[in-house]
Amino acid sequence: MSRVTKEIKAKAEVYYGDETCREKFVSLLEEKGFPIGLLTFQDIQECGYVKDTGFVGLRHKKKRELCKLEDVVLSYDAEITAYFEPKKIKNLTGVKAKEFLIWITLTDIYVDQSSSITFKTNLVGLSKSFPVSVFNV
Repeated sequence: MSRVTKEIKAKAEVYYGDETCREKFVSLLEEKGFPIGLLTFQDIQECGYVKDTGFVGLRHKKKRELCKLEDVVLSYDAEITAYFEPKKIKNLTGVKAKEFLIWITLTDIYVDQSSSITFKTNLVGLSKSFPVSVFNV
């Protein structure tokens, strides 16, 4: 079931195709103060952005395990949603991190004053920080 309602989609700027969607997403990351390598996506079919609320939705062909950071593997569902603010991504859905054989759903990502990026989960209050330089492309 899609997390993107008809009401949200009606308000969104919607783009189609992998190349166009990646360009728009990279532009949004830069605008909001994130390094462009923060979340790497491939085969994006559709992306939407609601500027008033900061809502972002991405749809892929299939779920993937793409990114490995140090000893953490990130998994992306076919649909990812979040609310973007300057240096904050809130209410993230569709992204999980695996560390020590345990999958944890990520809910927030933020850049702090010390130029670290922190990934957080509300489920058990866990978080992990990385230097921003890890995500510079």
